[in-house]
Amino acid sequence: MTTMKNRLDKLVAEQFKLSRRGAREAILRGQIDVAGERRLDPADEIEAGEELSYHPNRPRPEVAARNLRVLYEDRDILIIDKPTGLLCQPTQARERDTLLERAGRYLAKKRGVDRPYVGVVHRIDQQTSGVILVVISPRALRPFQNLFRTHTIERSYLAVVEGVFLTPSGRIDLALVGDAGDGRRGTAREPGEGTPATTHFQVVESYGRAASLVALRLETGRTHQIRIHLAAIGHPVVGDAVYGRRGRAVFPIRFPRQALHAEALGFIHPLSGQPIRVESPLPADYVALIDELKHKFGVTRVASAD
Repeated sequence: MTTMKNRLDKLVAEQFKLSRRGAREAILRGQIDVAGERRLDPADEIEAGEELSYHPNRPRPEVAARNLRVLYEDRDILIIDKPTGLLCQPTQARERDTLLERAGRYLAKKRGVDRPYVGVVHRIDQQTSGVILVVISPRALRPFQNLFRTHTIERSYLAVVEGVFLTPSGRIDLALVGDAGDGRRGTAREPGEGTPATTHFQVVESYGRAASLVALRLETGRTHQIRIHLAAIGHPVVGDAVYGRRGRAVFPIRFPRQALHAEALGFIHPLSGQPIRVESPLPADYVALIDELKHKFGVTRVASAD
C-alpha cells in the first residue's frame, strides 16, 4: 500500500490559510516544523498525517544562529536561555544549528580562538524552552557531570497541563522504561521494572477545569521524565504530541509545542564553592497561552510556587 504524500508548501497553505507564496516564504524563513523538526524546502514530500506547526515570529535561521542569550558565565560554565525548537546537540542527522554550535561560536568570538571547548552535561528537549548549562573548560566536565548524576542540583520547571488537580501538591514516584509496549518511553507496569524516577509538583494556578499551571522539581532527571509522569497521572503537558493525545479530547486552545519551560537551575559551584541560582523568564508564546487561558476560563490561584 502506497502512503499518500503532498508537497510541504501545499499542506502549509491549506492548514494555516496562507497563499501558496506565503507558505513558501514561511518555509524558507524557517518558520515551519514537521513533527517538531524545522523544514526549509517547500518541495519536500510530506506523508499524510504528519504534524505541522507554524511559528510566524521565529527569526530566520541565519539570524537565529547568531543569537545566544547567556544568563550566567564564568571561566568554567555558561548558563543559557534556550529557545524552543533548538536542539542541544546534533543527532545522527548532523544538524548544523544547535545549542552546542551556538555556544562554540559565542566563545570563539569572545575569546578569539578557533575551537573553544564546550561540553554538554545535561539536555532539555528540543521543544522545551529555558535554562541549560554547558561547561566551557575541561576541568569542569567531571565535577558538573557528577553534580547532575548525583542529583545534587535544583532543576525547576513550569508546565501548563490539561485538567485540574485534586491535590495542590505531591510527588510522582513511577519507574520509567524505554518502551512501554507502544514504541514510546513510559512507566513500568510491574514492580521492580524500569529506572526509578521522582517528580515533585505544586499547582500554581488553575484555569476553569481546562488546565493548570504547575511548578515541578526533579529529584531524578530521566529522559522525558516530567512529560511521562504528568501524562501517567492524567494531566499531560499541553501541546505534547508524543505523550499527550492518546484518545483525549482536543485541547480548547491550540499550542504548537509542549508547554514545558525549564525555569531554574540552582547548585553549589563544585569548583568555586559559590551558591548559584539562575532563572529563565517565560517566553512570549508561553505567556500568551496563559493569558488566553485566563481570558477564556478565568483563573484560580491555588498555591505559591516559592
